[in-house]
Amino acid sequence: MKTVITLAAALVASAALAQNVRFGSTQLNAGIHLIQAEVAATDAQRMQGLMYRERMAPNNGMVFVFENASTQCMWMKNTLLPLSVAFIDADGVIVNIEDMAPQTLDSHCSAKPVSYALEMNLGWFQQKHIKPGMRIDGLPKLK
Repeated sequence: MKTVITLAAALVASAALAQNVRFGSTQLNAGIHLIQAEVAATDAQRMQGLMYRERMAPNNGMVFVFENASTQCMWMKNTLLPLSVAFIDADGVIVNIEDMAPQTLDSHCSAKPVSYALEMNLGWFQQKHIKPGMRIDGLPKLK
């Protein structure tokens, strides 16, 4: 019984620490709209993503940077916030946008190879009239 309680306490502490993890950030532009985006550029950062976060400011998000352009898929394991994700090619052009429900294992994939994925609060792209074919400026340089 003590082991179960200790394990549960460790899981709660781990989730609390993960919620407070912040990555370096950059400013992006979607037309006239400014985005303050944390940058997930390593495997560990991409794996962590926005897990365990309980809130995100209205114009904040997370940009995932992939070393090689390929079809990318996102899921929402341990992610408490409903999100929309824009899959973006190496030129900064949005390929497709998908809405994602919290705490699901459904895959949401890019329609073609991409170098970036930008997660924002659910509906952000729609509210700002940002659609596939539009450009996101200020993306981190690819290596």
